[in-house]
Amino acid sequence: MTVRALFCGTPDFAVPSLDALCRLGYEVLVVTQPDRPRGRSRKLAPPPVKMRALDLGLPVLQPERLRDVMDDLRRFAPDIIVTAAYGKILSEAVLNLPRVGSVNVHASLLPRWRGAAPIQRALWAGDEQTGITLMEMVRDLDAGPILAQERVIIEPTDTAGSLHDKLARLGGEMCERYLPRYVAGELAPTPQPEDGVTYAEKLTREDEWIDWARSAGEIDRQVRALAPAPGASTALTTGEELKVLAGRPIDMEPFGEPGEVRPRGEGILVCCGAGVYEIAEVKPSGRRAMPAGAFWRGLREPSVRMKGGATGDR
Repeated sequence: MTVRALFCGTPDFAVPSLDALCRLGYEVLVVTQPDRPRGRSRKLAPPPVKMRALDLGLPVLQPERLRDVMDDLRRFAPDIIVTAAYGKILSEAVLNLPRVGSVNVHASLLPRWRGAAPIQRALWAGDEQTGITLMEMVRDLDAGPILAQERVIIEPTDTAGSLHDKLARLGGEMCERYLPRYVAGELAPTPQPEDGVTYAEKLTREDEWIDWARSAGEIDRQVRALAPAPGASTALTTGEELKVLAGRPIDMEPFGEPGEVRPRGEGILVCCGAGVYEIAEVKPSGRRAMPAGAFWRGLREPSVRMKGGATGDR
């Protein structure tokens, strides 16, 4: 008998998991968020999951509220619900629909980093590893029992973008490996341990600002956690704001106070509270990304420094 899977997902992260359900031969109904305005034009654009579902010839629902399509979901009568970065919490009524159960594809090793931004928070915290957890869904945030976990190493050069792509692929692979066993009743859920719970709070605009009084290592983790978007932000004493898109900590003693700058080739060196950070790529407001050295040479103002040498100095 063909397994009927209700898939709820929205961004790029969810696409490999959707593909996995199709490779398994499941009958899939896709629920994703409505088209939203994007870019400077603010034109309506479909979410990546909708685009992929249409390519695969799958039916798609895009309700603002799941309760508005409950009749459709009941008629579909799913055997299983699979969610991956859907962006909305499923109600008890929805979780009670499937014959087997509801599974979430979460981008961390639960119970560490429950919540909205597990990839960014793992990078920012300096974690050495992360992974994917398949868990049964409950009403509490990311607190359901664990069905399977697999780990990936966080490399020193990983950004939120590169780690996102690794984990998205792993999520799809794990769906293909474990969901048939779950549907067959061969996977026993394990309650999450009470120790080690942390929460990955949603990123805010305040999180983007670099405080150069911090160590170069901390700043490097912040930049990588925010790359490629929204990007870590800094401001010059001229008032201009920049996105710092790439760089690395340098093993050298600071040559001045936090925020002082020295150009070096195609990069620029910035003194930190501890150590020196070399900025490789920046994006000035309203302009394209460019090598940091080229941007700095264009300033022709050698006394310019970075603001943010102390918290709140912007």
